[in-house]
This record gives sequence, structure tokens and C-alpha cells, in this order.
Amino acid sequence: MNIEELISFAKRTAMFWPSADIYGGSAGIYDYGHVGALLKKRFESVWTSFFVDASDYYLVEGSTILPDKPLIASGHAAMFNDILVVCSKCKTYYRADVVLADQGIKVSEGAAVDEINRLVKENSVKCPKCKGQFADAKAFNMMFDLGLGPEKIERGYLRPETAQSVYLNFYREFATLRRALPLGLAIIGKAYRNEISPRQGLYRMRELTQAELQIFFDPETWKVDTGKFNGRKVNVLMHGKDKIETLSIGEFAREYNMPEFYVYHMALIDIFYRDVLKVPQDKFRFREKAGVEKAFYNKVHMDIEVDVESWGGFREVGGLHYRTDYDLNSHSKGSKQDLSVNLGNKKFIPHVLELSFGVDRNLWMLLDVFYNKIGDRNVLSIQPYIAPFVCGIFSLQKEEKLDELTGFIHKKLKNSFKVFRDDSGSIGRRYARQDEIGTPFCITVDYGSVDKASNDYGTVTVRYRDDKKQVRLKVDEIDDFLRKESAFDPAKFVQVL
Repeated sequence: MNIEELISFAKRTAMFWPSADIYGGSAGIYDYGHVGALLKKRFESVWTSFFVDASDYYLVEGSTILPDKPLIASGHAAMFNDILVVCSKCKTYYRADVVLADQGIKVSEGAAVDEINRLVKENSVKCPKCKGQFADAKAFNMMFDLGLGPEKIERGYLRPETAQSVYLNFYREFATLRRALPLGLAIIGKAYRNEISPRQGLYRMRELTQAELQIFFDPETWKVDTGKFNGRKVNVLMHGKDKIETLSIGEFAREYNMPEFYVYHMALIDIFYRDVLKVPQDKFRFREKAGVEKAFYNKVHMDIEVDVESWGGFREVGGLHYRTDYDLNSHSKGSKQDLSVNLGNKKFIPHVLELSFGVDRNLWMLLDVFYNKIGDRNVLSIQPYIAPFVCGIFSLQKEEKLDELTGFIHKKLKNSFKVFRDDSGSIGRRYARQDEIGTPFCITVDYGSVDKASNDYGTVTVRYRDDKKQVRLKVDEIDDFLRKESAFDPAKFVQVL
């Protein structure tokens, strides 16, 4: 699918669409329909179970509005910038790297204003809209600023990332959780970025959802058991290389001198995408950023990338960042509060390992990778534990006896599972609608279900989504069947920390 086809599919199936669509929408702002909202919650639930609950870490929630002082201390007020260019003739603004890339000009990530100006001049780049000349490029801070209170005396911002909410609350959580490290604090919530030119659907958004885990630790004492992962092969594109290497975790750690805790979490992320979500291995990789591409606060920086057809290839859906002690140090200085800890007869500022995921990007990725044609059907072949609905429930025909049992089953299941009863159209159309939104099972009440003379009395047909296999189950067996087939248990994939 291309972007337009995927957005059309998303609108048709109540996944998502541009916010205020009836007014023409606005770039980079999207609403989720009832199917997309369920898919999003299921993804977040599986992510939380795998990365947070299984490691005895903790979920927190922070305000999406922050006063300016923390964001000055963190460096966002000065450095959370993109480079823009504006046409001198029609006054249209463009994100500089995008307008250059659209004309086949390679721009290093993190390129400074001087480099952009040089590339524009050397390549005689003109405005795509009117062919006018570009004025000199300039840095544009992407934070949304706010005036707080009726007189707007205090300045604030919509948070540009969820991580700052965790750093600001670290010390209270550390004290409450009995002063022990490593300490993992996760957050799932909104962040806001005033993108110059939002594009590619959910890839660049002005309002986005992040799922992030910040692990605070002592770099001298944190030991993890990488042995069980040493043979697991991962795809890595290292900085300065143009070819993906497929290396075992052990080989990667030795060849590139990576910390054990870092490669351990690379393995966890690889398991999450390849084993939990079932992304094919050739579509998943880590990409190292270094030099000007690397975020200035990171010691090691890997992007998590998936090959997404509608985005034209590998694109970032998350990141694994070793941020050292930059964040707590910055807030210690900015707040004049001592955020160091006393453990093991020493006083130090904890380091941070960040696992960061764009929830919206990952949902788009799931639709792109798993929406396929199977014969004459459109099927979203996602795993049962992230499907919006666990099952559809139908009557074969609209008859009182069939509808009565269908209603009974629906009432019985809806307290434990997200299920959908559909009475509209032919049975084939109802199957097709559920296949397209990823529903893994469909339950059909037929004449055998209510005919006392039939050997099938008291049973229903259960149809599997991908291969259309059908089995008969007793009504009182449905609950256990769905629980077994759709429950997510991270222990099935790996015993984590």
C-alpha cells in the first residue's frame, strides 16, 4: 500500500482519520475511531506487560504542560530545533531536510544551518510551489509555548517528550520505592511537536503518543545475564556502513564493545518485534546514530527501524538510548536540588537507559506490514492479543432461536473480552469485515446450535481468520478457548529481569 491507500483503509475501517475531518482536517493531527482506539490500547497493554510488568518496573503519569524552567535545564528550549527554509516569493515554509531530500539531495541528520544554506546554494534549490528563491535557513524550535494564567505571566510549554515527566519525578519515586537501583519508570502519554511540515500519515505528528521506559542505574554495578541471548541474531546497520550486518548478540557486544545492559535490551526489543508482534526478521533492524546524527545527550544511540512500504523503506519506530547521567545532572543544576543517590557507600547521579517507542508510528507499521490480500480477501493478520476485537459473534440467519442464543453468548463473553456482534448483511460480508480489522476468530450460531435433533446441539462454529479453518465448540467451552488463544503472557517469550 501507499500512504493514500493506507489512510483510505484506516478511514473505512474506523482506525483513524485527520482531526476535524469535516472541516478539511489539519496536517499532523489525527483522531482514532473505535477500532483504532482499541488497537492502540491493546498495543499499549502488550507493551506494558512485556517491558514494564515482567521486569517489576512501574508505570507513572505526568502532566503534559510543563513550566519553562525544566525545559531550559534539559536543553529543549535552546536545542529542540528543526531547520526551516522559507520562499522569498510565496512565503511558504518548508522543513529544510525534507525539501532537499525530495530533490534527491542527501542531508545528514542534525545538519546545522550553515550546511543547509550551502546545500541549497550549491544545488540551486528552488521553492517547489512557485520556483522562487529561498531565504537563508534558520532554526525553528518545535515546542508549543503557552502563557499560563489570565495575565500569562508564567511561561510554559506542552511537553515535547514524555521522558521529562519521569526525570522530574525520579527522586520521589526512588525514595518511595525503598531507594534501590536499577529502577524502571515507564510512561505512556501525549507529547507535542510543532512540526514544520507533517507528512506520511502518522509518521510526523504534532500531537503524538509515546511509550517510554527510563531505567535508572549505577553503571559500575548493574549486571544483567546476557547469556541466554548471546546466540540470538539481530540485524544492525552501524554508522558509516551501507550494509546491514546480521550478528548474534554476543558477537555484536564483542565486536563493537557495547555494554552488557545495552545489548540485553537490544535482545528484548528484538524479541518484542520479531516474536511478539511477528514482524519478519528481514523487515526489522537497529540503526546506529553517531556524530551529528546522534542526540547530544546520548553515549550510545540506536534507532529501532521497520521496513514500511508506505513510508518507502526502513523508518524509525522507536529508539534505545544510553543517556548517561545527563538528564538528572541537568535537572539538579537547573532546580538547585541534589538528585544524587547514596548507595553502596558512594554518592552518585544515576545513569539512564531509555527505551522509547512511538505508539502511533507502531500502529501504522502494523497496518502496513500485516494488511494483506489472501486470495480474494483483505486480511489484517495481526496477533490475537493485539487485535481490536477478540471475536465476532453472528447468527447464521436472522431467526428468533438463533438470535436468542447469539445474544446469550454475546452477553456471556462481553464481560471478559472485547467482542463484536454483527447482524448486518450476509455471513460472508460479516466475515470479511472482521477479517479486515484483524479479528482472529468468528463465532457463528447456526441451526445445529439450537436443533435438539442434531448431533451439534449446543455447539457453535468457530472460524479462524487467516486460514478460514472451522471447528465446533460447546457454548461453555468458548470462554476458555478465547482466553487460551488471545491472552498475552510475556513469560511465553522470555524470562526478563
